[in-house]
Amino acid sequence: MRVRSAASEDLRKKRQHLLSFLLRHGRVFTGRKNWTRSHARWLAAQKFDRPAQQIVFQDQVDVVTDAQDRLERLDAQLAELVPSWSMAPVVMAYQALRGVSFIVAVTFVSEVGDVRRFDTPRQLMAFLGLVPSERSTGDTVKRGGLTLAGNRRARRVLIEGAWAYRYPARVTEPIRVRLEGLPKAVREIAWRAQTRLCARYRRLMAAGKNKPIVVAAIAREMAAFLWAIGHQVEPVR
Repeated sequence: MRVRSAASEDLRKKRQHLLSFLLRHGRVFTGRKNWTRSHARWLAAQKFDRPAQQIVFQDQVDVVTDAQDRLERLDAQLAELVPSWSMAPVVMAYQALRGVSFIVAVTFVSEVGDVRRFDTPRQLMAFLGLVPSERSTGDTVKRGGLTLAGNRRARRVLIEGAWAYRYPARVTEPIRVRLEGLPKAVREIAWRAQTRLCARYRRLMAAGKNKPIVVAAIAREMAAFLWAIGHQVEPVR
């Protein structure tokens, strides 16, 4: 998974280099989102007056394409390998949670292992660096920002996944497919997580909290629900 993570970061950087090049030359995509089909058509339509600029532009487009192809090959290999992994049932169960895609689940399991080694959800949160720091002065204990002292890769994918809870709770078609064949207890935990975390996201935003703080709070609770699901599913021995 760390090879896949490195490939993903490499793609992100190469995409940023291409966008920076375009911005320097006054080319800005006005569509809704970069790296979609419409964005690809827009890129293909870009023409530069100077041959040297066109060469540099096309080279950067090709570099991004190569990086994207590499990432897709790695994802395909993972999809083939995971079913024979002893932790495959856990990976499948984790995907019941909103914001936990196949890649997020595989990354989390490969970095954390079996969550049953943690006696409490808070121990898992601490391992991920998702608990507030504390500073004691006499009898007073002040809480600060997250410790960020745990597993960086697992924490990052949870924070990325936490953004999914900004939308109202509902079972989307991709989630419905992922729920098929899972134990009832896992499905119930996943729905409880959705209703709680979607509501909490809106409540914290309404209270004026900054988005990064809200997302970190959601990621912290996601870890607790993953801990609960991990206690419902047995790895293959």
